[in-house]
Amino acid sequence: MFCRKTLTALATVVSLGAAIRPAGAEEVTLRMAVPDWPPTRIMKDLFDKQYKAPSGNTVKLDVDFIPWPDYYTRLNASLTSGEKKYNMAVSDSQWLGAFIEGGYYLKINKFVDADPGLQAVFKDLHPAVKASYSTYPYKSDNLYGFPQMPDLVVAYYRKDILCDETEQKAFQAKYNEKLPCTPEEMDAIDWDMFGKIGEFFQRKKGDMLAGKPADDDFYGVEFQVGKGYDFFTTSVYEFLWQHGGDIWDETKQPDAHALGVVNSPVAVKAFEHLLSFVKYMPPEAKTGNLDIFKTDELFRAGKVAVNLEWIGFAESSINPQTSKVADKIAFAQLPGLKTDKGLVKWSVIGGQPFVLMTWNTDLQTKEALDFCKWWLSKDTQIAYAKAGGQSALKSVYTDPSYLTFRPWNRTWAASLDWQKDFWHIPEFFELLTQQQEEYTKAITGQQDAQQTLDNIANFQEKTLKDADRIK
Repeated sequence: MFCRKTLTALATVVSLGAAIRPAGAEEVTLRMAVPDWPPTRIMKDLFDKQYKAPSGNTVKLDVDFIPWPDYYTRLNASLTSGEKKYNMAVSDSQWLGAFIEGGYYLKINKFVDADPGLQAVFKDLHPAVKASYSTYPYKSDNLYGFPQMPDLVVAYYRKDILCDETEQKAFQAKYNEKLPCTPEEMDAIDWDMFGKIGEFFQRKKGDMLAGKPADDDFYGVEFQVGKGYDFFTTSVYEFLWQHGGDIWDETKQPDAHALGVVNSPVAVKAFEHLLSFVKYMPPEAKTGNLDIFKTDELFRAGKVAVNLEWIGFAESSINPQTSKVADKIAFAQLPGLKTDKGLVKWSVIGGQPFVLMTWNTDLQTKEALDFCKWWLSKDTQIAYAKAGGQSALKSVYTDPSYLTFRPWNRTWAASLDWQKDFWHIPEFFELLTQQQEEYTKAITGQQDAQQTLDNIANFQEKTLKDADRIK
């Protein structure tokens, strides 16, 4: 009885304590622009349920969820208009140069230097994530961001289709090879096997598929080759880097050149290799409309056997309310290029960092940094990962329990060392838009791979010279 009364009294004190703001405490609102997708929705939910500012202030997170296709345009318009609407944003890494040079994103070195907790965060980050999300110029010591949602491309595949006994036997008979079924077997596939899967599973409506007539036309493989934003570029760079080619290297200014690199023989070979898979993809590929949203939609609708997609889309693929194939999916690493040194799997890193704005008050900056420290604490990162997010902290993603949170987590650590980023410079959008237009001309049959890369290389060389980035 005594214990019960005591506990009741203590609970009352704790409850009152939580309701009463400490003397001198203030109300602080952090307004944040974010893309509208599961990783930022999970963040807001965790904040609302768990966050208590260590300062004792009442901190509110006012999040502006903006659809992905409109996100860059709306954030750019807000920043450049001078309205100073946001205190923080979730920013794509390619935007760092433009918005830092514009005077909008806050350099955070002095805050990190003064705070052992922030220093510990950066020491715990995977180096590919730190370089991509935090540094400008790229790979310099100047810090601007913290990871909100690190991301990369993995293979989503239909285990009910690839593991079907009838399909296994038919594939063996046709190619004299075993059709991959387990995640470990899928981890080991190269692009040659990827193409065979693409060819093998081309089925028309009514054709037999895993022992039943197909409900609709069915396709073997797909990956992003959309005209919008960077959808085509991400896939092209996977092939380019795996073949040993390169892009214009911003870290070697002013001596780096685009001509002879962007359109090198190995770059042309890599691009032709990518284009060779288009015939196995849904028809949207041939029109330049197979972006990350369309690939996700087609896969969840049960129309594709293997989809190469960002992990950020995975949560909705295993949700029965949003996916027809929720209970039929497994995950594996990205296919690689077979070389005499084994499989090479370079890919473009995805995900986004938090950034702070230069016009924040000292109080807003302090609360924003405390929020970032909370977000990158081990407990919060584990809660985020359990809810479907990813962590770039070694102490979190190397814990054996991390593999149990979601079925795709087994691909995460194994893929991180294969990630690179591209272009943090202010001219990135101009370069990217022209490049996307040229890639689309190739996939729609208006020009070949050589002409496409020649056009891109000439445009990049001129643009970079005009901007005084190269000699």
